[in-house]
Amino acid sequence: MIKYLKNDEIDKTRWDKSIRSAFNGIIYAYSWYLDIVCDGWEALIENDYERVFPLTGRKKYGISYLFQPYFTQQLGIFSRSILSAEVVENFLQAIPKKYRYIEINLNTLNKIDSDGFEVTPQLNHELDLINAYDNISKHYSQNTKRNIKKAQKSGLTIMKNQKPDVLIEMFRQNKGREIQHLKDKDYMMLRKLIYVCIYKGLAEIYGAFTDYNELCAGAVFVHSNKKSIFLFSGLDTKGREHSAMFMIIDAYIQDHAHQHLVFDFDGSNDTDLARFYKGFGSTECHYLRIHRNNLPGLVKSAVKMIKKFR
Repeated sequence: MIKYLKNDEIDKTRWDKSIRSAFNGIIYAYSWYLDIVCDGWEALIENDYERVFPLTGRKKYGISYLFQPYFTQQLGIFSRSILSAEVVENFLQAIPKKYRYIEINLNTLNKIDSDGFEVTPQLNHELDLINAYDNISKHYSQNTKRNIKKAQKSGLTIMKNQKPDVLIEMFRQNKGREIQHLKDKDYMMLRKLIYVCIYKGLAEIYGAFTDYNELCAGAVFVHSNKKSIFLFSGLDTKGREHSAMFMIIDAYIQDHAHQHLVFDFDGSNDTDLARFYKGFGSTECHYLRIHRNNLPGLVKSAVKMIKKFR
């Protein structure tokens, strides 16, 4: 039986135990992570937390809706037992009717057979780190190998345990200038998220320094459930010129090779990023974005117009 619970009705201890033991558990789904990215989140829970589905909702202009929080690529249904398309459909049908607008991402192992939603596959890349580094790196593309050598020849060095604040500011002053939808509150949320992950021993931050000891690039990796995720990165002009991110990813792979660990590039449908991830020998995989708009006619048209010109 699937039950709908409000935030204060969820047993967070049992919830986190469920995510830890789920065969498709992921760091995004832990209660403390959800508390940061979507305070007040609700849930659908089957039996004794055997299967769980976080509902990341908000309310605006009197309308309740489900959305995909920033820095949370995948959510959906998490399970300790068989998870068929029929089970996923049962959960989707159990979403409270109050949510008139839905646009969320399920996880890689959620397969659906439903005509109640618009479904759009999203591209991701993963790399199994079970093999030794030499076996992994021989599958790098020639372009990736060339850029790693370029970074090494430029005199870059990699150092760990960098401060999130510096990396976030570097991003904001460079790539962040092109991303208008990320506001101050979103960066504050990211900062809190990274520091909590560090406190829990679930994050590593790598930085690339020039021969003048200037930080020119950095990346945040978070891990749980035998999966490591490339959560966030930033680089400046020098970092881009010296191919610093190639060197950072390669250093992380070297440090974690020969472990029972999957490296999740947290990819996107962007072709340039896909080529970058593919260059490390990663494998393509997909998760599903589902969308449903049950808003009244005029409101529905307004939402479509806003999304079109956003």
